[in-house]
Amino acid sequence: MEKGMLHLHNFLRWAILILLLVSLYQAFSKKESIKKTSLWLLISAHIMLVIGLYQLFWGRFGITKGLPEGVELMKDSFYRFFWVEHPLLMVLAIGVITVARGKAKALNYKASSWLFLIALIFLLVAIPWPFRAVGEGRAWFPGM
Repeated sequence: MEKGMLHLHNFLRWAILILLLVSLYQAFSKKESIKKTSLWLLISAHIMLVIGLYQLFWGRFGITKGLPEGVELMKDSFYRFFWVEHPLLMVLAIGVITVARGKAKALNYKASSWLFLIALIFLLVAIPWPFRAVGEGRAWFPGM
């Protein structure tokens, strides 16, 4: 189940990035179809949040399993990233996406475009890309 949750979490990363880019384009282009796209983005982001919280607490390196002997949280880049930086930035990004969805629903294109852009920046910074430092990066498509 743990591996399946990680794969689903990774798949949703791509779905959210694509939906976010489409929503951003629609906001800048002032297209009314942003209502549906931003709704799917909101749903995907919140499902991702639930899966991510599960992994944070009960996953392979979850908080409930504790730190390995001799490891300090803020001195170890791996645990600091996955226990502090990644969850904090992702929760902020999902919060911004939620607010942006409300603005998009009201067809406030200017506000929603800026909020979607801020959320995109948070996501791009917080995703464990393969080119990140050793131990933090994840494959583009795990299992392939």
